[in-house]
Amino acid sequence: MIKIHHLKQSRSTRIIWLAEELGLDYDVISYDRDENTRLAPVSLREVHPLGKAPIVEVNGSTLVESAAILEYILDHFAPEKLRPAKTEKAYSQYLQWLHFAEGSAMLPVLLNMFLAAVDSKDAPVFGYARKEAELDFAYINETLADSDYFCGDLFTAADIMMGSVLAFAQPQGLLDNYPAILAYLTRLHQRPAFIKAASFG
Repeated sequence: MIKIHHLKQSRSTRIIWLAEELGLDYDVISYDRDENTRLAPVSLREVHPLGKAPIVEVNGSTLVESAAILEYILDHFAPEKLRPAKTEKAYSQYLQWLHFAEGSAMLPVLLNMFLAAVDSKDAPVFGYARKEAELDFAYINETLADSDYFCGDLFTAADIMMGSVLAFAQPQGLLDNYPAILAYLTRLHQRPAFIKAASFG
């Protein structure tokens, strides 16, 4: 049994989505955000010192970091699913997008979210945030213009990682000028596994 500690409206939805795509047995322990700060509750630190979701208990280990958790679960429960074989050319693309999600794409999304509450828009960080968003999302849009998924016609765990970031970006208006990304999100959000994962909040 995989135990998923899920903070509502967070990256941990990815892990539920993965488990649903693979048809794995799992248990979800849900946590609500603080109504005032919107932060995770202190009780998550009783599970892992960082207190950040996702946190997964599996095979006697407690794991954090979305991409690491996805790779671990695939390695141990479904080594031939949701990623190209390491001998295939598409594997390098899979690895890139799996890590691009948090390594690059999430930065402008978080910057935009936190800077929204800042009154003065003259600080250099606003120009930096805008430049990074335009650079990343134009690159993503170009990639998806001729492909259903980030590895061509193959849906992979990289789509779970990237799809989650893009879903955070969409309500902020960051994707309004990128039709290929919007069409991609529509495809993802029709997947039964995504719908089930999203139902956890």
